[in-house]
Amino acid sequence: MATMISDGFDDPVMQTQAVFRAVLDATARPGRPREVTGPAAPPEPMMPGTAAVLLALADLDTPLWLDRAMAGSGGVADYLAFQCGAPRTDDPRRAVFAAIADPLAMPPLDAFALGSDEAPETSTTLLIQVADLRDDGGWRLTGPGIESAHRLAVDGLPDDFVAWRTGGRHLFPRGTDVILIAGRRLAALPRTTRIEE
Repeated sequence: MATMISDGFDDPVMQTQAVFRAVLDATARPGRPREVTGPAAPPEPMMPGTAAVLLALADLDTPLWLDRAMAGSGGVADYLAFQCGAPRTDDPRRAVFAAIADPLAMPPLDAFALGSDEAPETSTTLLIQVADLRDDGGWRLTGPGIESAHRLAVDGLPDDFVAWRTGGRHLFPRGTDVILIAGRRLAALPRTTRIEE
């Protein structure tokens, strides 16, 4: 019996450009949530924002790693293969993007590609799905793209996420960039962003 593949973008050119701009803006202004328009009903447990980012940024040259929750559904891998052609890898160190539906079971930072001093851009970008994102309270963020400090509250991450994230600062310029996604909202945490609880 054939498996039905969920729809992608209604207007691929315009929506891809809009999502790309939203991701760029989110990266330039860390911790400030942006809303993206994407597929209405991607396969579970992938959120619409995660689908939108991957459909806009992933392609044949960007290996993709899925956590157990994403890979276990079966529908997510088929959907992404059909919609953007990104090859799947079981080795997180080979991934350009990692899609994580269950942050509580997320591998440690050094499981992913951290880039090199000469080519830091070859690191993995983590797309981590969370329960909620709000820019009212929570963490105190500082660093490039933030005028003085910015607040971001995130629900659904492991208690040790901040320690995990700040523990890799000594690796700079190597490291991972993170995009947190809640539904259709996303907020970027580039490796240059400092987080205080």
